Amino acid sequence: MQIFLDTANREEIARGVATGVVAGVTTNPTIISRENKPLVECVRAVLDVDPTLIVLVEVISDRAAGMVEEARKLAASSENIVVKIPMTAEGLAAVKCLRRDGIRTTVTLVFSVNQAIAASCAGASYVAPFVGRLDDINADGLRLVREIKALFKVQNAATGVLAASIRTPQSVADLFAAGCDIVTMPEKVLHAMFRHPLTDAGLRAFMEDWRKVPGGENAFAALHRKGQLAQCQS
Repeated sequence: MQIFLDTANREEIARGVATGVVAGVTTNPTIISRENKPLVECVRAVLDVDPTLIVLVEVISDRAAGMVEEARKLAASSENIVVKIPMTAEGLAAVKCLRRDGIRTTVTLVFSVNQAIAASCAGASYVAPFVGRLDDINADGLRLVREIKALFKVQNAATGVLAASIRTPQSVADLFAAGCDIVTMPEKVLHAMFRHPLTDAGLRAFMEDWRKVPGGENAFAALHRKGQLAQCQS
């Protein structure tokens, strides 16, 4: 169970990594264009924040040979890169070649079980169903993910499921409950996951009660002076 962020912005990535829950970053041409700098600089900026992050980067060619060439260059730049390939016949042909090269791929823009089957048969490391976009047209994105996961389990498929196009924190919970390996989301959804009105209310109540404790405001400083609080090790 892993959480990725949909961004190439260094500040957003740093905030996400600081929470301790972000394992990777998902980019696409739209996300990269927002940063107004070359792709290689965007990837470098991600790994400068945390060299252990997985980075999903999309090819732009529409022909298999071009996709393979781009993917090989991307993979050679960092072992952390997983190459995103479009769900087309040309894309599947590229996935087959890249699998032989040992290059990890995610087949993106998946909207049906049959597309997921084809991607897995071609050798994709992951398929990326776009949950929110299906929901936008009154289809059922969560149902699609459940069907893909059930089929992959029956077939003992090695392909993982990376759910994309996420709109709400509830979708995150539902998708992980459905068995998703990775859910990738915007920063606003990530931080909304941490919030709950009862948590906020509980914290306010604790702080109000703490003020009633004699010497409460200085209690921890006193403990520290007595050597009873361990130093935090970064």
